[in-house]
Amino acid sequence: MTFSSEEVNITQLTLKYIIYGVIGIIISFWGAYLFIKKIGKNPRNILPINFAKRIQIPLLLFLIAIVIWIGKASKVFIDENFNYLASHLILILLVVSITWFLILLFKVFKRRLLSKYDVSKEDNLKARKVYTQFTILENIIIFILVILAIGITLMSFESIRNIGISLLTSAGIAGIIVGLAAQKAIATLLAGIQIAITQPIRLEDAVIVEGEWGWIEEITLTYVVIRIWDKRRLVVPSTYFIENSFQNWTRTTSDIMGTVFLHTDYDISVDDLREELTRLLKSTPLWDGKVNVLQVTECTEKSMQMRALVSSKNSPTNWDLRVFIREKMIKYIKENYPKSLPRTRIVLENNNS
Repeated sequence: MTFSSEEVNITQLTLKYIIYGVIGIIISFWGAYLFIKKIGKNPRNILPINFAKRIQIPLLLFLIAIVIWIGKASKVFIDENFNYLASHLILILLVVSITWFLILLFKVFKRRLLSKYDVSKEDNLKARKVYTQFTILENIIIFILVILAIGITLMSFESIRNIGISLLTSAGIAGIIVGLAAQKAIATLLAGIQIAITQPIRLEDAVIVEGEWGWIEEITLTYVVIRIWDKRRLVVPSTYFIENSFQNWTRTTSDIMGTVFLHTDYDISVDDLREELTRLLKSTPLWDGKVNVLQVTECTEKSMQMRALVSSKNSPTNWDLRVFIREKMIKYIKENYPKSLPRTRIVLENNNS
């Protein structure tokens, strides 16, 4: 089998371009990588230090697409089938690399913005609000970018586009069935977006859901994860917080009031108990110094009920404060008013005639 001189020249030209292309990709890749890495070392720049490592794959895909595009534009590849495949390969590589790059840029922007807010401090209401908004917004943007990337890639294939058009024209009933089946999923997605906008819950909010008390740990477009006080995780669909009632203890502020109920006999001194409650609150850092109330709230034929209202900077601290007050008040009553604990009176009448 013999080849003409023209075919040999074209083949040699193609091989040379492939070799030069590979060399160009390597040089361009390492040049761009080192440049981005150097930028990340400067704290005044927006790019983080590890951004160069995270952008390696999309940068390499982008450079490969550029090299193939240059070769196709220069008519180095003479095979029509290869040119056809090269066109689709260029589009796929560009779409994937650009989408990947945009997602990484948004994550950098999110991290830079959230670095100004500290959720670990005591008054973290605004920080939790911003964290919640950007966490859900990040999921929405990534979802939209991925869907657009897949759509653009598939629409570039003529056969797939024609199949899609024929299916759309002949699948009216199937479309209705799929639409009804996807109603729940769409409602869940819309509920996630509504939570991001209206914010009935935020990250680290203290809530009571389905009788369980815990904190909002994660919010996605479709579900919410609640960290229960005993380390369990309660996963609830996003629609739950739109369609059902629940308790949010930190909706407007993180500080909270708690109650301690005491049952005693009628002969106890309520004023002494008020003084002891004040002394106990002042002796512990669990109290925030705002609310200190002791009142008789109920009377029965056997005892009277007193309610102590106490406040703390957040719900976990308030729980510890309520336990502390309950234990110390019971101890105080036992030591100072042992006969004033709840008791049942029996009166025996002497009917000697």
